[in-house]
Amino acid sequence: MMNLLFICGLCVLFGVTLFQTVLVTKASAVTRRFSLWATLCASLLFLAFSLGIVLRNTTFTFNLYQLTGTLHLSFAVDRLAAYFMMIISLLSTTVCFYSLGYVEHHGSNTGKNFLVAMMSLFILSMLLLVASDNTFSLLFFWETMSLTSFLMVMFDYDKADTRKSGLFYFVMTQLSTVCLMFGFIAIYHVTGSFSIASVNVVSQLFKAFIFLSLFIGFGIKAGVMPFHKWLPYAHSASPSNISALMSGVMIKVAIYGFVRYLVFVLTPDPWWGVMILIFGTFSALLGVIYALKERDIKKLLAYSSIENVGIILIGIGLYLIFQSYGFTDLAMLALIASLFHCLNHALFKCLLFLTTGSVVNATGTRDIEKMGGLIKVMPYTGVIFLVGSVALAALPPFNGFVSELMIFQAFLQSFIIGNPYLKILLFLGLSLFALTSALAAACFVRAFGMIFLAAPRSEEAGKAKEVSRYMLAGPAVIATICLLLGIFSFQIFSSLGYTLPIPNMMIIGLTLIVTLGLVWLIMRFVSNRTKRTSETWGCGITSQNSKMEYTASGFSEPILTIFRPIYRTQKKVERTYEDDGKSIFKDAKAEIQTFKLFEERIYLPIAHAVQRLSTYISDLHDVDLDTYILYSFAAVVILIVAAGWFI
Repeated sequence: MMNLLFICGLCVLFGVTLFQTVLVTKASAVTRRFSLWATLCASLLFLAFSLGIVLRNTTFTFNLYQLTGTLHLSFAVDRLAAYFMMIISLLSTTVCFYSLGYVEHHGSNTGKNFLVAMMSLFILSMLLLVASDNTFSLLFFWETMSLTSFLMVMFDYDKADTRKSGLFYFVMTQLSTVCLMFGFIAIYHVTGSFSIASVNVVSQLFKAFIFLSLFIGFGIKAGVMPFHKWLPYAHSASPSNISALMSGVMIKVAIYGFVRYLVFVLTPDPWWGVMILIFGTFSALLGVIYALKERDIKKLLAYSSIENVGIILIGIGLYLIFQSYGFTDLAMLALIASLFHCLNHALFKCLLFLTTGSVVNATGTRDIEKMGGLIKVMPYTGVIFLVGSVALAALPPFNGFVSELMIFQAFLQSFIIGNPYLKILLFLGLSLFALTSALAAACFVRAFGMIFLAAPRSEEAGKAKEVSRYMLAGPAVIATICLLLGIFSFQIFSSLGYTLPIPNMMIIGLTLIVTLGLVWLIMRFVSNRTKRTSETWGCGITSQNSKMEYTASGFSEPILTIFRPIYRTQKKVERTYEDDGKSIFKDAKAEIQTFKLFEERIYLPIAHAVQRLSTYISDLHDVDLDTYILYSFAAVVILIVAAGWFI
């Protein structure tokens, strides 16, 4: 039965890709709809397949193609792989349903067909990557995933910003592949096999080289700071349904690879956990800080993904630290919290990107300063977006609250570690994690308020209309799952055999519902029933308009001021007057500018250095053949010495 589900799902996804690619210039809306329904059904097949393995805790193996004696495409799905396959297939199902209404709003007929084909191949590559049993298979589907996502980022390639985003993403994703290849080749040197199995590395330097190669390789794709910069570019350029898959699912594939090698392949050293904890805390805090300044809603969500990847890494770092000190129960709590947050973030971030796509489609802009008042014309989209915002802000009884609470509990129990320096580090980590959680709540109060509340701040926002039922149903399903996972989290973990120190959210949820019901009944029977309609008092001004509202920049201005050393905030105010004496005020314009630290201090200097090196090498074309041979000989000697040093 498991073989049938796996093979049928694989064949359907590959068939859709082939079908849409062959008919890329001829397929119509009907064939696109058929392909999306087929992709949705294939995702459901993989969902049933992965749920069966998770619930039964079995292992599935399948050999697809034997290229040589050592190179083959083979798969082995255990509980960890099945868990991530479940995330991929669940989110793919909802995105396909959403795409039934979304795809027809974008691009030419050929572009729409190509997008559907690439989306199907993208989903297939992620599923098979997670299921891979060897590094050859993993790298093959890793590159397939990277190239298909690159093509979808370049969907609107006629725009200059899209071409810049695509180039940025392509360079970073290929750098990720190169780093992974270094790590895999090093592992092959030790084991003589491409299998993903336990490795015993004697040399500490060689072991550190493997870890750092894998950390950078997977970290780039996951969006860990300072390797994160491709996320805001790629998400702002790609269609919203693809952004939902990339942010909700693709970066979790990188997390899966990292967890797989840390837990099942390598024997971690204690400093690995400390390093991962520092990078995770750094990514979580700076991710939400940079999200707070964004006016582009899709870039805001991209920075929020960086924050949540940081939270996931915090859990992984705590797991390694506790494991190195022999505290197995605490280590399992941190690891399960991290993996549960992978699912939770995938759900509410996919929901937010899908509803954002609905908002952008309705208003024609990604600038939240030009939105406002959409709750009146898009009430269902607004409520679903609110659910995603509350879940992301980790408020009960939604799923984000449970996973972050588990990480807080792991932090709070870390006092049993005797190392005083590590205690200080963990205390600082706990403090910054608490600050991150508070800033995330502020970030999405700002996002929801500026998009959906008050009056429209542009003509397009005032004319917006609710989206189709397909574009509502997909996110609505995710919103329901976010609520159910939060309320029944205790029961779900108990049924899977995990005893965790988390509260019974079902009791808390029922308490909240009963309390709200009682308050409503009391207000219903006690409050004054008379109604009076009037405008909000506006300091004596009789005519209210959108210019009197809080803006997104105004809301975040105090935070920009507090974190001025990070943002390098610069405030510019331009005033104009009616007279030369500057006594009669006419108009003013205020602007807050922030410094792009990573781009201007890390990425651009490296790019300029590479450009100078390339220019120097290109100038060598004027030299003779003997000089070329000398350079080649020197390069080979350096590589041999370097290989001998590491090996």
